[in-house]
Amino acid sequence: MSREIREFIKEEQIIKRVKELGKQISEDYKGKDIMLVGILKGSVPFLTSLMWEIDNPLLTIDFMQVSSYGSGTESSGDVKILKDLDDSIKDKNVLIVEDIVDTGRTIERLKEMLSTREPKSLKVCTLLDKPSRRECDVKADYIGFEIENVFVAGFGLDDDQYVRQLKYVGEVIF
Repeated sequence: MSREIREFIKEEQIIKRVKELGKQISEDYKGKDIMLVGILKGSVPFLTSLMWEIDNPLLTIDFMQVSSYGSGTESSGDVKILKDLDDSIKDKNVLIVEDIVDTGRTIERLKEMLSTREPKSLKVCTLLDKPSRRECDVKADYIGFEIENVFVAGFGLDDDQYVRQLKYVGEVIF
């Protein structure tokens, strides 16, 4: 793998925006329980950074792993659950934490599935939102950055499993 990656969103911009999101989520869930559900693997840096900025002693985390991409750069549309939650979400305020909302199919499927488990509330927080690619009528409740239709990697997002460790979001140049 030897594609060029051009810095697209700087580390400093991400840190600043995550602090803003954490403050807003803290206010919205003040005095309420909140379970952050990180979508593996891409959400890990975002979820970690975000939870450090949420001032709420009633915060818990859990993880799911889903796949709709395989090893390609385009969503297959077939959403597969590879790892389910460990804990029940019944009567809990759930915030799905995602790295990117692209076509919306993954989030749509997750929300459908999780809503059957009777959470008190179910919302979505995404680092990146790509509304120009939307194929489903889904919207994130908390958005880090809205971006145009470019292929990005870094800060958890991968290019065929590589470069997740970058501290910035980069545009992959093909």
